[in-house]
Amino acid sequence: MKKLVLLLIVLVFACKNETKIIEKPIEAVKAKAKPTTKFILETLKSKGFKTFDYVDTKTKDTVIMQQYFIAFLKSGPIRNQNEEESTLLQEQHLAHLGKMYDLGYADISGPFGDDGDIRGITIYNVPTLKMADSLANSDPMVKSGRLQIEVHPWWAAKGFSLR
Repeated sequence: MKKLVLLLIVLVFACKNETKIIEKPIEAVKAKAKPTTKFILETLKSKGFKTFDYVDTKTKDTVIMQQYFIAFLKSGPIRNQNEEESTLLQEQHLAHLGKMYDLGYADISGPFGDDGDIRGITIYNVPTLKMADSLANSDPMVKSGRLQIEVHPWWAAKGFSLR
């Protein structure tokens, strides 16, 4: 009888240990699970973003479209800074854009390759035009008058990347 009781105790502890071993990988998989479309849409909506979604007929995946804001950086009325001032403004401009990216307010920025009036773009990942305009106008190049800003709402698929 003692042997039977001892065997039952060993089996109970063995089963508990197996359960723990199995639970940990399951928890790890759950922790790394991709957020659901519903969760993403609700999160964006709670932060004030405009969105819509549709089902891609080819892949059958749900695609979330989000409104971003694209800022066109255009030549400003004051472009007579000397070389030293221009260099300092460029450094401050790049630091500003880097800060916008680091804070999650801007997703991508870059200059155009020609020498036209539109010098570059920044895509702001913020919920309102007012916020995008405020962030774009806080750029030292814009404050100095060397650049001016024109901001437009722009829709893109959430999570898609450049190729």
